[in-house]
Amino acid sequence: MKAKHQRLVLICIAFVGLIAAGLIAAYALRDQASYFYTPGDIAEKGVEPGQAIRLGGMVQTGSIKTRADGVTIDFIVEDGKGTVPVRFTGITPDLFVEGSGVVAEGRMDKAGFFVADNLLAKHDENYVPREMRDMTKADVKEVAGTVQQP
Repeated sequence: MKAKHQRLVLICIAFVGLIAAGLIAAYALRDQASYFYTPGDIAEKGVEPGQAIRLGGMVQTGSIKTRADGVTIDFIVEDGKGTVPVRFTGITPDLFVEGSGVVAEGRMDKAGFFVADNLLAKHDENYVPREMRDMTKADVKEVAGTVQQP
């Protein structure tokens, strides 16, 4: 076989191997491709206890309860299709309130609780930083004009 044909065969084998590796990776990530699970997804599909996931939804109004230790809170995340009870130990973000969006990173336990290691509070499109709440639109434009662009 000529050197030209050998190179062509090696290129074809490498191309097939590359496609096979991509298909194997896509197959392995098929259930983990979503950014986070919603309570409806967990109710529908279920999640294996101990598997690290992200849970996203809204904090149910009236569901935040602080335990006696003062740093552990229990609350419920909902999405209109399901609810998931969540337990978190630590300092909550400033924007974490009832009725707001939340993404919790953690694991489901065998009792059906989601044990969160980290909470990310989400704000709506009308969010204004605490320092800018009392500013007029003219003040905001003035502050924005003084900020140096990189």
